[in-house]
Amino acid sequence: MAGTSAQAPTAAATGASRAAALKQQARQALLAARPELVALSHRIHGHPELAFDEHRAAAWLAAALEAHGFRVTRGVAGLSTAFDATWGSGDLVVGLCAEYDALPEIGHACGHNLIAAAAVGAAVALAPVADRAGLTVRVLGTPAEEQGGGKVLMLERGAFTGVHLAMLVHPGPTAADVVSCRALACSQITVEFRGRAAHAGAHPDRGLNAGDAATIAQVAIGLVRQHLMPRDRVHGIVTSGGTAANVIPDRVTMRYLLRSDSLARLGALEERVTACLQAGALGSGCTVTVAHDEPGYSHFEGDRDLESFYRANLLAMGRPPGPDPSEPPGYSTDMGNVSLALPAIQPTVGIGTGAVVNHQAEFAAHCIGSAADDALLRGAQALSWTSIDAALTDKTRGRLRAGIRRP
Repeated sequence: MAGTSAQAPTAAATGASRAAALKQQARQALLAARPELVALSHRIHGHPELAFDEHRAAAWLAAALEAHGFRVTRGVAGLSTAFDATWGSGDLVVGLCAEYDALPEIGHACGHNLIAAAAVGAAVALAPVADRAGLTVRVLGTPAEEQGGGKVLMLERGAFTGVHLAMLVHPGPTAADVVSCRALACSQITVEFRGRAAHAGAHPDRGLNAGDAATIAQVAIGLVRQHLMPRDRVHGIVTSGGTAANVIPDRVTMRYLLRSDSLARLGALEERVTACLQAGALGSGCTVTVAHDEPGYSHFEGDRDLESFYRANLLAMGRPPGPDPSEPPGYSTDMGNVSLALPAIQPTVGIGTGAVVNHQAEFAAHCIGSAADDALLRGAQALSWTSIDAALTDKTRGRLRAGIRRP
């Protein structure tokens, strides 16, 4: 034979080449924005704001996205610190969730400044390639994750309507990144014991001590812990316990968080704890009121295809992920509710804090270090690349557009 023509590239090879080109362009856009994103993360960190009061953070994030050409709607879902920023016209809609609330007294000790900046970073990376990938990019500013259930309210009020997949990255103390999220279902209850005040020295027989009711209830909860399921968690605080040592307290209030590995199991745990609270009231002659004052959080069910893409992208970035957790680590997130409504992932980006862990003041200090800045960019890149993979993989794209979850 005089010669043979080169074999035409396969569809798979062509698709891989196209994905690689789009990913490289996304990466270049992200690197160009790095100084801006790091400054945004540090700025939010330096001005911590609590649930539903994140006015500065929401404004800074919205302004940053507008500067990059995103169309921003503020105050969505009836929440003044929620927003929706959109770019592109593709028929696959990726939702990048930004969290930006802090914790009382210890500030950004869960690293929500990184979550917010990473969402902006992923969006900025995707903007130049979104239309060619058939994507619409939406950054959803979701307030009140630590307390208040912002995403639950936004789900109920339609803010996630039209979103086919939702993602965020969350900082953690490990050195390695972790792909899967195994959050527990969680509910918060407010407890009020009511008794009768009296002079604690002269007429104690005329009082009904609400503090005694709280003590009996706490002892009962402590004893019942032995019989709870391994992944059940019960923890709480006394928020008011009386006014003076010589006045029998007629009112004591408490706040408890209850966690379990599923919504069904959480319901059974609530019944058990409520019985302990009622026992406190019965034993002391007081009354008790138990109320749910904010939405409950569901357990998390990650989408396996999206997790697979994210894992492969970490490897391609030279960042092998650590092992997925074999058991839920004990935290909860309102992103769990999103994961039961549509395909979602919440990987962890490790910032290597060693013995220091989330919700410690020392962790907050690590959330603006060089490791945190690198994690911000790494998470944003992995989110943007995962979005491209989802858009260019026909089978996954079709499933996502059909609204089919794959937990």
